[in-house]
Amino acid sequence: MIGTIARRSYLAGVALFLLMPLVIVSGVSFNHAARMSFPPQQASLIWYRHFFADPGWMSAFTLSTIVASLASLTAASIALPIAYAVWRFRSRTAIALQAAARVSFLLPSVVVSIVFLVFWSAIGHAGHIEDTIVSHAVVFVTLPLTTIGLGFQAIDPALIDAARTMGARESDVLRTVIRPIISPYIICGLIFVFILSLNEYIIAYMVAGFEVETLPIKVFNNLRMGFTPTMCVGAVLFMLLGMLGFGVIALIGNLPKLLGARQ
Repeated sequence: MIGTIARRSYLAGVALFLLMPLVIVSGVSFNHAARMSFPPQQASLIWYRHFFADPGWMSAFTLSTIVASLASLTAASIALPIAYAVWRFRSRTAIALQAAARVSFLLPSVVVSIVFLVFWSAIGHAGHIEDTIVSHAVVFVTLPLTTIGLGFQAIDPALIDAARTMGARESDVLRTVIRPIISPYIICGLIFVFILSLNEYIIAYMVAGFEVETLPIKVFNNLRMGFTPTMCVGAVLFMLLGMLGFGVIALIGNLPKLLGARQ
């Protein structure tokens, strides 16, 4: 009994510690004056109006969502055939690609950023939005690889055998058995990449620099000229998108399992 209370109290304390910065940032975004004060004094939506009326901030926010969306689609397009080859054929090439993807995800962001910077510069294609999209997709591809791999593992071989016994062709098995089972896992992988790409700064900055100013880059650039609560508005929007994404994952998939919990 005492152990349970102590464990829950510890977890509650950790959750509160992690939650407080988000609460403070959200509160600061409602300040009327350009001050980093919490709780907010004279609550106002002035900085939200400023954010949505400013072409620079809106351009950075829109660009971030475009990069994140295309990076997630690219990563899933890479991950799906690799995960299928690993599950269906135990392909050594696919297994090697899967291992390489995991290594790139575990390397420090600065190291990966330098590798991509050298690569894009070497082929004479530095400073373009597609550089950021592809770089994010390659670094974060391990996430859809993992989720889609879990989806394939969830397929009962008896279902496939039954479909083939009933005369289904391979394309029919893919369409009627495999696709419905793995679709939620593909969507979860897309959302994971979208959220991480949306908030990523180092790779985006080193690969494209000022040519492709995503919202994290704009926030850091504006910090050089001083603090304004407009930066917190961007953080709140990213926070809401992240909460929405994890909410969708929890709704359509097994969130604890996707986050590594034992079943």
